[in-house]
Amino acid sequence: MSIPVQSNDLEAQLQSLRQEAQEAIASTDTLDALEQLRIKYLGKKGSVSRVLGGMGKLSPEERPKIGALANEVKEALQGDLDARRTALQDAAIMAQIESETLDITMPGVFRPQGHGHPLTQTMNQMIDVFVGLGYTVATGPEMETDYYNFEALNFQPDHPARDMQDTLFLPNGNLLRTHTSSVQIRYMEEHEPPVRIISPGRCYRRDTVDATHSAVFHQLEILAVDEGLTFTDLRGTLKVFLEAMFGDIEIRLRPSYFPFTEPSAEVDVRWKGRWLEVMGCGMVDPNVLKSVGYDPEVYTGFAAGLGVERIAMVLHQIDDIRRLYASDLRFLRQF
Repeated sequence: MSIPVQSNDLEAQLQSLRQEAQEAIASTDTLDALEQLRIKYLGKKGSVSRVLGGMGKLSPEERPKIGALANEVKEALQGDLDARRTALQDAAIMAQIESETLDITMPGVFRPQGHGHPLTQTMNQMIDVFVGLGYTVATGPEMETDYYNFEALNFQPDHPARDMQDTLFLPNGNLLRTHTSSVQIRYMEEHEPPVRIISPGRCYRRDTVDATHSAVFHQLEILAVDEGLTFTDLRGTLKVFLEAMFGDIEIRLRPSYFPFTEPSAEVDVRWKGRWLEVMGCGMVDPNVLKSVGYDPEVYTGFAAGLGVERIAMVLHQIDDIRRLYASDLRFLRQF
């Protein structure tokens, strides 16, 4: 024979649970612990649910009273849980704010401001001039094939001009490019005329290092291909560029030879009372246009190339090219 459950017993249990839960909620200090308390008291298998499991043994008259009390206890505990959760979240935010607060009155840690290397500054200055003239910057790989570095540029395998650009050859048959002219070939293979590009970048040659030569150096080359371009267009373009770099100066072009241009010329500027060679140039050789699929009967082009180090040394009156690579801060801070 089962012993009847008295409503007073369930009421006392609910009130006891309420007091116990409220004390536990008030003393918890983490959100994880608070969630565990919610499960413990208000979960499907929580303490309140277990107490309510005895309502089936109450008389019909007593059940509404206990049900109303149970709902009151649940709402009170849920309210306490929400309030405590909000308090803990606010405390966590305040702690984070305090830990990340900066005292703007404290003196800062001094770090010297950096700036571009003189070669980078010179390269960017030259690029800005040509971009302003409508040219596009094109880049390519520093490790090249013989075809792109020599053959497509009209260097015959046994031509003595190759000796002037002896380079570092790699075991797989590739080589380190001796000029950025290889970029021009790659670009023309993928684009139809008109073409107006500059190709800046690092180059390599087996030069003996001295005050004016380095085995690793930087070039910027210019290429324009279109219908009707002439040597006059080339000279006018170079004059605008050189005046942008050096100011109002006198220039001259001397006949020269390059395998990939015909006719070819060396460009000099009148600098500090003497003539100074600064670049080479010429009209693109028809064989080069044929190698990329351009019709030399329709299109003509001009090209020019210069060493970035040469221009930087002239502009900044640097006496030895090796200073540009020594990473000596006493030297670099001057720029």
